[in-house]
Amino acid sequence: MISNITLHNYLNDLFDITQYKDYCPNGCQLEGKTEINKIITGVTACQALLDRAVEKNADAIIVHHGYFWKSENPTITGMKYQRIKTLINNEINLFAYHLPLDGHHELGNNVQLGQLLDIKIDPQNFINNKSDLLFFGELSEALSPEKFKQQIHQKLSREPLLIQTSDKTIKKVVWCTGAAQTMIEQARDMNVDAFISGEISEQTVHQARELGIHYYSAGHHATEKLGVMALADHLDKQLSVHCEFIDIDNPV
Repeated sequence: MISNITLHNYLNDLFDITQYKDYCPNGCQLEGKTEINKIITGVTACQALLDRAVEKNADAIIVHHGYFWKSENPTITGMKYQRIKTLINNEINLFAYHLPLDGHHELGNNVQLGQLLDIKIDPQNFINNKSDLLFFGELSEALSPEKFKQQIHQKLSREPLLIQTSDKTIKKVVWCTGAAQTMIEQARDMNVDAFISGEISEQTVHQARELGIHYYSAGHHATEKLGVMALADHLDKQLSVHCEFIDIDNPV
């Protein structure tokens, strides 16, 4: 058992949140019980995750996508009211870490994705400021665009969308999980063969073709569940409290 303040301080230090200018508050977003015996982690603080946490008698939930996003309607009504009501009625603490969970050099979404895809991450990634969310590295051997697509499919259990721009094989890769498709031009300037992100936009197809870079949309949820999975394992081992990851399916 630990206190909610102890957990808050541990997570804020772990993710070094002061380095990030984010679109939402990182840290404790809603206070609950002062004593924590069980923690649930998940990608998004949706109602389905909250209901599962209640079923499991969780005292805290840690997510990548929490609440109170920049420019969202600040009123607590409708769906937002129901979610917050569930947390308050069950005295569940809600913690959210957005960009800090993308960029963390051990537990982060980007590092976890690179390791899962057997990409040798360039050491320069760990010298730059942690808030630089584009990661780059090399495959152990050059693969055809279709072969790399199959590898991503196998590792993530989700078929990626491939925008193939030539027959050129893939050796050097840049990636950023989630909604990072707008970084494709920056990725191309890094002189790589392929760029991976979670989501894709209509214009991304044309950009990939005109920039001459293979592009993979591997899924926002699929690429960003890796960090909260790693975090659950880390907390379960490091703190005197049980921690469990719950996957709420999302095909996007």
